[in-house]
Amino acid sequence: MSDLPASMSNPATAERSKSPKKPLYTPEQRARRDETPWTLVQAILAPLQFLVFLISLGLVAYYLSTGKGYEAATISILIKTFLLYTIMITGSIWEKVVFDEWLFVDAFFWEDVFSMLVLALQTLYVVALLKGWWTPEQQIYIAVAAYATYVINAAQFLWKLRVARLEGQKSDASSQSGQMSSSNAASSTNWAGQKS
Repeated sequence: MSDLPASMSNPATAERSKSPKKPLYTPEQRARRDETPWTLVQAILAPLQFLVFLISLGLVAYYLSTGKGYEAATISILIKTFLLYTIMITGSIWEKVVFDEWLFVDAFFWEDVFSMLVLALQTLYVVALLKGWWTPEQQIYIAVAAYATYVINAAQFLWKLRVARLEGQKSDASSQSGQMSSSNAASSTNWAGQKS
């Protein structure tokens, strides 16, 4: 057993030897995130886009199951596409302000990759619609593929939102404990001074 590396023979050492997980935001990035109005823009657009997605999904499902309501389904997909472009443009501005990069920052790399895939599929739908490529039903199935990818993308962002919230709570708790330690140290110093 003595020939084994310390990290294998002692689980506590192995745990300490692991590099700590990189947080989503540095304190400076978190401050910029909280100060920029683009955070509010994203907070408004994201649920709005999701609401439009749910309505559109219902209209698309109705069309595919009944063959009726093609125009309503098409309009809803176009509105969803417009909102997607809007949130992508404003989101890239948000990333530039917070992380000083337009897109594909480390913290949101895979979210941006899936966003681009959703954008590509929705754009393909619009081009197919304008050019008259394929049948209306086949065009709608492109939108369905885009919507399936969007669900994955939305789940990614919800997960990151949860991680960011937990990190924020942890950061707040550690700063409060730091303030309490400082105030305890100050009060003990005052007490010691009064005692002497």
